[in-house]
Amino acid sequence: MTVKDPPTPPFRERRRWARQQRPQADNGQPVPRALKPLVFSTADLPPKDQFSAWEAYAACIADVRLPDNVSPDTGFVASHTAWNLGGMLVVQQHMPAHRYQRSEAKLRSSLIDHWSVVFRRTGKSWTEVGGVVAEAQPESIEIRSLGHPFRGRMLDSDYVTLYLPRDLFADSVGILDANNNFVLSKNLAGVISNYITSIEARLNEFTQEDLPGVVKATRDLLIACVSSSEDRAPVTAQQMTIAPMERARRFIRSNLKSNTMTPDVLCKELGISRTHLYQLFEPSGGVVHYIQKQRLLAGHVALSDPGDRRQISVIADSLGFSSSADFSRAFSREFGYSPREARNLVAPANNTRTTGSTTPSETRSFEGWLKSLGS
Repeated sequence: MTVKDPPTPPFRERRRWARQQRPQADNGQPVPRALKPLVFSTADLPPKDQFSAWEAYAACIADVRLPDNVSPDTGFVASHTAWNLGGMLVVQQHMPAHRYQRSEAKLRSSLIDHWSVVFRRTGKSWTEVGGVVAEAQPESIEIRSLGHPFRGRMLDSDYVTLYLPRDLFADSVGILDANNNFVLSKNLAGVISNYITSIEARLNEFTQEDLPGVVKATRDLLIACVSSSEDRAPVTAQQMTIAPMERARRFIRSNLKSNTMTPDVLCKELGISRTHLYQLFEPSGGVVHYIQKQRLLAGHVALSDPGDRRQISVIADSLGFSSSADFSRAFSREFGYSPREARNLVAPANNTRTTGSTTPSETRSFEGWLKSLGS
């Protein structure tokens, strides 16, 4: 008896991700997509100008330099695509080999203390924090604070970086602080990397209503994986409590509109001496410097809010500035454009112009996104 081969099944296209149906509004029209990427690349520049362009672009985070014996004239083709989800930035990058350093001087000039989570697809990196070097291999997850100095080097790499504001982890400060410059590998790294890849696949589909949930899910997954890792650093009882610096940050941010917030008031609130207070804020350029930076960030948020039509002088007064002129000068030094330009959504050179109402994806520069992240 002849056995016939089974019929060949019809060809079916296999998709890595299920096709997503666009959400529809009450009127039956598709809900507008929330995100528009900010793209930067050196590929179209002459090779001799490529590294200096990237050096200027990356200066808001770290100082960069080429490996020894590598000339800038040979070229530095880098790409950087950023997506702003409001409470989190997703950045897709390709970077040739280079060295990087976020020094104490950089911390004082740029009060960005976000957490960065790096999923390295290719290449390797070696990063030193406090004398301890963390080596990151392909398919690993790196967790690092921008609120502490670090330095390192990387090989030619493709990777994705998530930037999340420190305030997002207010109830888990001890866990992350104990694991700064931590490299998560093996199974738990796979959980996070698969999640990041799934986010990337949907960046063009997210609606405004999706974004808070995505940020919260990312935060919860990160804490769960770090807490569950057998390799993580032990968290002491002291670290599990809110440290004086964290309490100071919270108090300052909740009292920005108070004209009576002074170092003496902070000392009384925290129950510490002036000497201790100054030591806490020394890496940030001093407590007065930190307070003013936070007030400027709050001013930026108010000016970027289409629903807040207060006069600039009123906003300045509400944030403790003695005059609108003082506020405008300090604002321009910090952001590179005036309060009036911020309100009118007019960006400086090399930044994205926008029209209409603002969304988390519609601001002016990567540096601006970092500074206002989570505000």
